Amino acid sequence: MQQTVNNFIRKYNLQTDEHTRYIDLVSEIGELGKEILSSTSYGKKPYSQTIAATEELGDCIFSLFALCCEMNVDAEEALKCAIAKYEARHKQKGSIGSEE
Repeated sequence: MQQTVNNFIRKYNLQTDEHTRYIDLVSEIGELGKEILSSTSYGKKPYSQTIAATEELGDCIFSLFALCCEMNVDAEEALKCAIAKYEARHKQKGSIGSEE
């Protein structure tokens, strides 16, 4: 998936710096949050999947992979490291959280 995003970025000449990619990711996460809040009437009813939420989540995924590309980080390796860290925490503390 990361290579697909990288190819798209290169095809349409969308390269930019990591600061801009990070801000874009945060913006997309905010848009996803707004859609979830809206679709649940701000938590008054259960979440039900919407096309808009799926599209916003796709934007978040694209932005995250684009950030990985800009930072020269292999997303799959980063995920493997995170999972290993969480497994070690769970084994040690019974929880994956970073709280002491």
